[in-house]
Amino acid sequence: MFLFERDTWQEVYDSLSKNKLRSALTMVGVWWGILLLIGLLGSAKGLENSFNRLFGDFATNSVFVWAQSTSKPFKGFQEGRQVNLTVSDAKKIEENVEGIEFVVPRNVNSALVVHDFLSGNFSINGDYPILDQVQKKKMIQGRFINQTDIDQNRKVVVISEEIYKQLFEKDAEMIGEYIQLNGMNFKVVGMFETGNANMGPSSDMHIPFTTFQQIYNMGDEIRWMMITGKADYDISQIEADAKLILKNLNNIHPDDKRAFGSFNLGKEFAKITGFLTGMQFLTWFVGIATLIAGVFAIGNILLITVKERTKEIGVRRALGATPYEIKRQIVVEAVFITLLAGLLGIISGGWILIALDAAFGQGTEAVIVNASVSIAVVFIALLILVFLGTLIGLIPAFKATSIKPIDALREE
Repeated sequence: MFLFERDTWQEVYDSLSKNKLRSALTMVGVWWGILLLIGLLGSAKGLENSFNRLFGDFATNSVFVWAQSTSKPFKGFQEGRQVNLTVSDAKKIEENVEGIEFVVPRNVNSALVVHDFLSGNFSINGDYPILDQVQKKKMIQGRFINQTDIDQNRKVVVISEEIYKQLFEKDAEMIGEYIQLNGMNFKVVGMFETGNANMGPSSDMHIPFTTFQQIYNMGDEIRWMMITGKADYDISQIEADAKLILKNLNNIHPDDKRAFGSFNLGKEFAKITGFLTGMQFLTWFVGIATLIAGVFAIGNILLITVKERTKEIGVRRALGATPYEIKRQIVVEAVFITLLAGLLGIISGGWILIALDAAFGQGTEAVIVNASVSIAVVFIALLILVFLGTLIGLIPAFKATSIKPIDALREE
């Protein structure tokens, strides 16, 4: 087979070794193009991994709503009236807004937390077990709040890893231990890893929602709610519909924009994913454009090489070499140079990604996490190189065979 013949590769070697500097410079364009492609794609993937780690198992198609004060008088109520959200408001939204998956009422306050001789002020959240479905807690030990805790108003608490470090001795057992929250004893039933994406007030600890209502005398009132939409529904429309229902329930002017504050995580997350998609598209565009420029440089150099080898080609033609054989040899040289430069670029790109991960991918505040490219991307890049190398090799190949043998032999 032609590719496995020793003479084929000997000729490729002889051709490249005649001018080593020119051969090396020829490969720089392709090397840089594939290096840029691998480096940018890996960096984009690292950013995506960073965002995924930041949000973790958080339900990103969500909006957070809280009450503020009115900005318009309405139905006898004066401007500036303080609005309060209730559990019944949350239920009305869940029943009447299309596309909602979960509505999670939440409460938050601060507490002096004491264990033995150690103490600190931390935020305390009153929550339902459903919170663990929309803002998944990475439990290190124990469990999260369950329905029995809610039904029986149990004085149990789930604490963060940070609280454990501040209130307990190193490696001390804490499941089943009691800590005091504003002078009341609560049994620790679980500990969770402190998350990077803590949407809303800080979540130092969680107690059952009903217990929170009882000890803080909240009645039906809630501080805020988290509304999660189904995957196929527009979270911005859900936000608008939910606010309209809340305005109707609380006798607020339909055009009052201040009465309820909100943060649309779904809309912000869509911007992030759109940015990442655009970055990947730009990366492919810039990388392939650079590759094409590099491959054209190879084509130009091969044209010069063909010009220098005109007499040699004439001798081969005179000795019986067919135009196809001449073309084949030149195309093989073009593909070999392109692939060699590409492989060097892939290796260099890999080392750069390793360096990026070492510099920016360590710790909880990592900007680029596990910067990498898939095998499929590398394979596609190599296929592109083979295609472009073959295509650009045909130009000098046709140039080589367009000269008549007798004219080539006369070339000085």
